[in-house]
Amino acid sequence: MKNPALLEEIKTYLGRDEVPEDFDAFWDEEVKKVSVLPAYQLEERDFHIPQVKCYELTFEGTNEGKVYARIVLPKTGEKVPLIFHFHGYMGRGWDWADMLAYTVAGYGVVSMDVRGQSGYSQDGLRSPLGNTVKGHIIRGAVEGRDQLFYKDVYLDIYQLIEIVASLPEIDEKRLSSYGASQGGALALVAAALNPRIQKTVAIYPFLSDFRRVLEIGNTSEAYDELFRYFKFHDYPVCDLQPPNLRQGLSHHARVCSRSHECFCQ
Repeated sequence: MKNPALLEEIKTYLGRDEVPEDFDAFWDEEVKKVSVLPAYQLEERDFHIPQVKCYELTFEGTNEGKVYARIVLPKTGEKVPLIFHFHGYMGRGWDWADMLAYTVAGYGVVSMDVRGQSGYSQDGLRSPLGNTVKGHIIRGAVEGRDQLFYKDVYLDIYQLIEIVASLPEIDEKRLSSYGASQGGALALVAAALNPRIQKTVAIYPFLSDFRRVLEIGNTSEAYDELFRYFKFHDYPVCDLQPPNLRQGLSHHARVCSRSHECFCQ
């Protein structure tokens, strides 16, 4: 049921949590660790589609992750602008056919499978290939920010952008990010962590402001994972204890806000 008071409040709402003091330093250091272009495999797939090139890209992410993405490019003698697409929670990247419409407009498209969800990307030794269904928000948070599941996803995105920008067919000065829900958050993360992203379209982005979610009792998917966690772990919600959990979720959730300050004013 809609709450009229909350709907009115959201018009001017700017966030519930304060930015951790070392937030920028933490992410700058994490990006520095992956600043060297990783080894990758780029294999062309021939679907007999005129004027289009299709590729499968794979590379090793952090913590022994395996990252998979599809790339579709229009055949042209010039460098092409490119859109990075990110999918929703528990989903997978676009199929080849979903990407073709953008090539008609002259754009290349990259669609990455988030590690450990429903696509081909794998979360190292910590999860099997395929859909892990639930628990990504909370995974690693109790151990602290260095073990966050989404920290590795965010760094996968940074490396993906670096790899694709280095390809000879790509105009590295015209890169954009796009997604909805989890994908909307990841589109913002792409712009926040990698300055190569010049434009962003984020539709109802998810993965932020978890403390506020708990306060208003939003148990919709996938926020219900937070409530399920606290159902079995009796920490005061107002403190988001233990400290590692509070610290972890803060560094996880505020990356989207870092992008917001840069692109959405």
